[in-house]
Amino acid sequence: MSLKSTLIGALMATTFALPAFADIEIHDQYARSSNAMAGAAFMTIHNHGDMDDHLLSVTSDAAARVELHTHVENAEGVMQMIHVEDGLDIPAGGEIVMQRGGDHVMFMGLNDPFEQDEVVTITFTFEHAGEVTVEIPVDQAREEHGAMEMDHSDHASGN
Repeated sequence: MSLKSTLIGALMATTFALPAFADIEIHDQYARSSNAMAGAAFMTIHNHGDMDDHLLSVTSDAAARVELHTHVENAEGVMQMIHVEDGLDIPAGGEIVMQRGGDHVMFMGLNDPFEQDEVVTITFTFEHAGEVTVEIPVDQAREEHGAMEMDHSDHASGN
């Protein structure tokens, strides 16, 4: 294969891969910390594409562990935060809202406490859109209506 053929092939592969990134839009993002060891990020992830996608995982250099979490009601009627190991579905033309008391990104073992107006960088990995990196401002004062306060103390120790 000639150099010209290789370059054309690479350009075409990149051209066909780029639309997937445009299909995913992340907005209204912000992060908070509940203490010096744990924090969370919230946002809306919109899939503008014609195909369902699946958020597989999230990574960040801001903490020892970063996971997708949600809340479920246990048998005693108490809301409990759990790791969503299988990721989250994002339907074509739809969105998921990550908010307090629901789905969110959880940071455990923060490298440094989140400080107001800092920026936390995270990378989402989607089944179809691939990796999408987002900068998330820290906003300790932001509240969402209807959000539930959760005890994250067990996550600060890495349990």
